[in-house]
Amino acid sequence: MEAYGDFARVYDMFMDNIPYEQWCEYLTGLLREYGVQDGLVLELGCGTGSMTELLAARGYDMIGIDNAPQMLQKAMDKKQESGHDILYLLQDMREFELYGTVKAVVSICDSINYITEEEDLLEVFRLVNNYLDPGGIFIFDLNTVYKYEHLLGDNTIAENRDEGSFIWENQYDEETGLNVYQLALFIPVEDDLCRKYEEIHYQQAYTLEEIQTLLEEAGMEYITAYDAFTHDAPRKDSERIYVVAREKGKKRK
Repeated sequence: MEAYGDFARVYDMFMDNIPYEQWCEYLTGLLREYGVQDGLVLELGCGTGSMTELLAARGYDMIGIDNAPQMLQKAMDKKQESGHDILYLLQDMREFELYGTVKAVVSICDSINYITEEEDLLEVFRLVNNYLDPGGIFIFDLNTVYKYEHLLGDNTIAENRDEGSFIWENQYDEETGLNVYQLALFIPVEDDLCRKYEEIHYQQAYTLEEIQTLLEEAGMEYITAYDAFTHDAPRKDSERIYVVAREKGKKRK
């Protein structure tokens, strides 16, 4: 079963609890703090384009990459409505290609956690380093090991709305760090009838030390990490962290 296939049609509805505007303010602040005031910015795992649109509205020339065609179709619909000049590419972040370099690469909503193999994540980081301008900035977030162990764990999340319902079952393996989401969607079709859709999602928990090692192995310069939406160092009970890295290896003109 494909992740973010049928779920794409209702993704924004069920994710309406995410304060994208606040997240964008924080992300934009980090970009500017590290010297990216404008120019080309790539978003990896852009999904339905909610953050891509907000960054475009703040003056960045946006490229969005995602490997789920249904999610990108939603993003294209938003682009048509907003009129923003955003380039969307249907690509896997483990093997993405661009025509040139960008000032910054960003990735939010734990898209990086969907890369479940270290060698694949290393390749993502190598590609990011390759497609960044000299000294370009890479900012991404992660769900933490603490969140998987203590908050998601083997819990079940359910929500019932008139527009649809879902049951989200989590299974976390502490030995491997792999979290499996089994998602069942119930979408009304007519009268009192619903259609059921099922998907399975996989995410990997990474320690900050593992991330730092992979970034450096990929040739990047690890700069820092923050407890999400702050400038504080990550805590033992941080649920989400932001990581900042810099391109390393190209000569500045």
